[in-house]
Amino acid sequence: MCNTRTTGRGRRGGRRRLRAFTLVELLVVIGIIGVLIGILLPVVGKVRQSATAAQCTSNMRQIATGWLMYATANNGTSPPNRPPFDPPPATNVYNVGNGEYYRPRWFALMGVATGMHPFSNPSARRDDTDSSLIDNPVFLCPAEPDWRNNRNNPFGYNYQFLGNMRRKPSGAYVNFPVKSARIKSAQTVLAADCMGTAAGKPKAQRTAYHADGAKDPFALGDHAWVLDPPRLTATSDYADQLLRAPEHRSAPDPRHKGKANVSFCDGHVEAMTLKDMGYLVNPDGSVAANGPGTHNRLFSGSGEDADPPSVQ
Repeated sequence: MCNTRTTGRGRRGGRRRLRAFTLVELLVVIGIIGVLIGILLPVVGKVRQSATAAQCTSNMRQIATGWLMYATANNGTSPPNRPPFDPPPATNVYNVGNGEYYRPRWFALMGVATGMHPFSNPSARRDDTDSSLIDNPVFLCPAEPDWRNNRNNPFGYNYQFLGNMRRKPSGAYVNFPVKSARIKSAQTVLAADCMGTAAGKPKAQRTAYHADGAKDPFALGDHAWVLDPPRLTATSDYADQLLRAPEHRSAPDPRHKGKANVSFCDGHVEAMTLKDMGYLVNPDGSVAANGPGTHNRLFSGSGEDADPPSVQ
């Protein structure tokens, strides 16, 4: 009786033929893969956007906690936007908790009370004040990871109503001190994602962000460390005190799927459109300084549509 060996051969003794994909079949497979990629990429993008918005929300909650801690440690006084420039013999250098800094902005001032320090190595040099880069991720927005400059940073403070130490011609502060006990904290904006003075320009005229702190009122993030309220007046302050004009106003940046993250003085954070906050956005994308529907009810601290404090 004979045994038939079939090592690699067919019944007739020939080699088994391997069937290759035809060109049509390859094109079908490639097409299916392309369709799957087209479906998955938007989903992955939305997941990434949601993750960055969630991290930004967490950061802003921590900043709101820092605001409360600062007020508690300073006899109920809300942090000012920034100490003013005083002539010699004043040095204009302040303790920020992990060192000294020249005229620190609101988020650096909170470091003494909170232990949250924006800068690993704060500088007391005047020349460094607009070029320092923020090291602590708590003070950054993951949706704009390059916005690290001390002056052109991602979060703007409701300085006009919570503490404005700029001086009037008389020498008095525009609005300082402000006592936290008088603020309706759950109804009052503390800070928000901010686009700075670019907000007052038509969208088509806005220019790219300057990481070196360059002063460009058309650039995204310019002077974004302070946030102007929705309704401004002829005698109100503006984010850039040297360019006080409606076209140089600051406003929130709806960088999270058309909304801005907004922290309130009681510590909660909401995602809001500019309209939700009382702003008026013109058809060209610029944010108006006033107009139909504008109001300051979420900024004034009283829940009323109050005028910003006058600079005169």
